[in-house]
Amino acid sequence: MHASQGRSAGLGLALASAFAFGGSGVAAKPLIEAGLDPLHVVWLRVAGAALVMLPVAWRHRDLLRRKPALLAGFGLLAVAGVQAFYFASISRIPVGVALLIEYLAPALVLGWVRFVQRRPVTRAAALGVVLAVGGLACVVQVWSGLSFDLLGLLLALGAACCQVGYFVLSDQGADEDGQADPLGVIAYGLLIGALVLTVVARPWGMDRSVLAGSADMDGTAVPAWLLLGWIVLIATVLAYVTGVISVRRLSPQVAGVVACLEAVIATVLAWVLLGEHLDAPQIIGGAVVLVGAFIAQSSTPKTTAGPVAGSGGGAERESPDGERAEEPETRLSAGRPTP
Repeated sequence: MHASQGRSAGLGLALASAFAFGGSGVAAKPLIEAGLDPLHVVWLRVAGAALVMLPVAWRHRDLLRRKPALLAGFGLLAVAGVQAFYFASISRIPVGVALLIEYLAPALVLGWVRFVQRRPVTRAAALGVVLAVGGLACVVQVWSGLSFDLLGLLLALGAACCQVGYFVLSDQGADEDGQADPLGVIAYGLLIGALVLTVVARPWGMDRSVLAGSADMDGTAVPAWLLLGWIVLIATVLAYVTGVISVRRLSPQVAGVVACLEAVIATVLAWVLLGEHLDAPQIIGGAVVLVGAFIAQSSTPKTTAGPVAGSGGGAERESPDGERAEEPETRLSAGRPTP
């Protein structure tokens, strides 16, 4: 009963994270159209969130001694890597193509679990990934404007690999020996990501006057500071916190598939708030993503005892009589995190 409630809570947190992350583009696009460089918006997002989480970083300063590799990996991959690779890729290939490649991460997570951790994955989880990726192709309309640019595709694949790092490192942070508090990991990840992005974005050249004015959101003037506040507090702080905790209550592969809903949520929000209407293939694709996410979530093996937080569920094995039994899931030693 406790395990079932934990998985339900984990699914709710994963959906909240997908909604928060999905809203980032809707808030960022008016700022970019008002004159801010995309990398400057990313820097403001990460640096602002790092400042908000600074008291949390101080409270968990012992993590610098206990989990330096985890913090560095989270900051470089989960924060700076995903952002930098994604924005670099969309400068060379269509946004839809880049987004689809980035959200191949759930399939890559399954590959990590199966071939690196050498743990079995259920057929339902694999089917969920296939459906989610196929539906996502319809949502982002991958068939419109595809131009083969090898470097652009490699950059988008780099964003996908960094997102794999997000899910895997979030799961590793919950190892049984000396658990790393997720809030502390996020705080230091944002600080490290902000430092890296400062070098990449060079914010001293930013047009700060944009932040003092307003931005147009489908004909409505919205204060730029309000959009920036949404990006920092909701689309970054809340998104990362709920995302990391959901990975610990579910599993990297399940949370990864649910994260595909970010593209659906982003598209719906853009329809409502920015007037970017959906067509029939996008609506069908969104429904397919939902089905895939549900199948993957419902395939999570049940644990027999113990709290769900910090455990990723059990892996099925074949018993002598042919029935399916469950065995505890093994973890990597400590020591991982959507634009």
